[in-house]
Amino acid sequence: MPSDQSTWLIAVPNDGDTEGLLSEITSKLAQQSRSSQPTVAELGIPAFKTGTLDSLITLSEELPKQDAFFTSTVAKTVDTLRNLLNNDPAKLAQHIQVNQLGVDDYIFKGWRWNEGRYGVQRSLRETVDVLNKEMASIDNMMKSKLNNYNLVKGSLVQMQRKKTGNLSVRSLADVVSKKDMIQDSEYMQTCLVAVPKALTKEWNANYERLTSMVVPRSSSRIASDDEYTLFGVVIFKKVHDKFVQKCRENKFIVRDFVYSEEQINKQRDELETADVTEKELWTELLRLSRTNFSESFQILVHLKILRLFVESVLRYGLPANYLGLAIKPDPKSTKKVFSVLTNHFKYLAPRSGRSKKQQGGGTEEFIGEYQSLMEQEFFDFVLYEVPWIVY
Repeated sequence: MPSDQSTWLIAVPNDGDTEGLLSEITSKLAQQSRSSQPTVAELGIPAFKTGTLDSLITLSEELPKQDAFFTSTVAKTVDTLRNLLNNDPAKLAQHIQVNQLGVDDYIFKGWRWNEGRYGVQRSLRETVDVLNKEMASIDNMMKSKLNNYNLVKGSLVQMQRKKTGNLSVRSLADVVSKKDMIQDSEYMQTCLVAVPKALTKEWNANYERLTSMVVPRSSSRIASDDEYTLFGVVIFKKVHDKFVQKCRENKFIVRDFVYSEEQINKQRDELETADVTEKELWTELLRLSRTNFSESFQILVHLKILRLFVESVLRYGLPANYLGLAIKPDPKSTKKVFSVLTNHFKYLAPRSGRSKKQQGGGTEEFIGEYQSLMEQEFFDFVLYEVPWIVY
C-alpha cells in the first residue's frame, strides 16, 4: 500500500487497453470519492534505449539507493529554506517552486522529460550518471554554503549573547563608562560587583569591611536589572584576590572587566561586521537554496521516471512503450483510490508476473539471482512515490 503522504507516479504498457486511460481513471476516481477527488495527470515516459537485461537488472538494484539520496538532498534543501524563513508557510511557499511553478503544478500541468538536458539518445547508465553527478554537486554545494553560514551565524549569536543576560554574565562594554573606573593608578583600582537584588542592603552595610584597604564610601551604583545591581567599588590592588574571595563567600559576583576604549570599539566593529556578513550570507544561502530546490526536485522526478521505465521493461518486456500517470490522492481517501487502481489494472496480472509470484512460479535459479527484486512490494502496475517533503 503506497503512502497517503506522497504523489504516486504510475506506469503501464501503452497498448490498446490504455486508450483513453486518463479520462477513464479520472471518471472512476471521481465516482469513488466525490467529496475529495484526487489530482490526476498524464506523464510522458520517453522511449529510452533499453540496453541489456543484465544492465537493467543492475540499474534496478542501484536506483533505490540513488532515489533515497536524491530525496534526502531535496528534503535537506527544504529544511534549510524552512529554517532561513523561520518556518513561515507563506514565505516558504514563495521559495519552494520549480521553474517558478508550485511543486504540484510542475508535475500535473504538462510534465515533460527534459530532452535538451538529458537526451534520450544516451544510454540509461549515462543518464543516471549525469543525474547523480548533478545531485551530488548540489548536495556538496549546499553543505559547504550552509556550514559557512552556520559558522558566521554562530559567531554572531555568541557576540549578541554577551550583550544579553543579567549583569552577572553579560558584557559590560556598553554598560560601564570611563567615568565609572579609576584609570592609570599605581595602587588602586575599581572593582565591578554584581550584587543580587535581595542582597543590596547587605552589600551597602558590609562592603567596606569585606577586607582591609577598601576605600570608604566608594561604592557607587552603575546599573541595575531585574536580578542584579552592578556596583563599582574602589580597593587597593594588593587586596584584590582576597576581596574577590570574600565577595564570593557572600554571593557577590566580581566581574572581570578592564576598561579599554580601543577594545570596546573593536568589539563593536566586530559585532557590526559579523551582523553584515550574516545578512549577506543569509541572502546568498536563501537564493542558492531556492535555486537548488528547483534543480534538485526536477532531478528527483527525472530519476523517478527512469525507475518507472526500467521496472516496466523488466516487468512487461518489449516494446518499451509505456504510459505514465501522476496521482495525488487525498489522504482521507487513499485506500479508495488505490482500490480503484488495483481493480482497473488487474488485467495486467498475467503480464506483470504477479500471479506467478503468488503461485510460487519461476525457477530456483531466477529467484536466487534476483531475490532483492522479488522482495519488493508488488502491484500489477509500476508505482513509485514522490514524498510530500515540501509540506
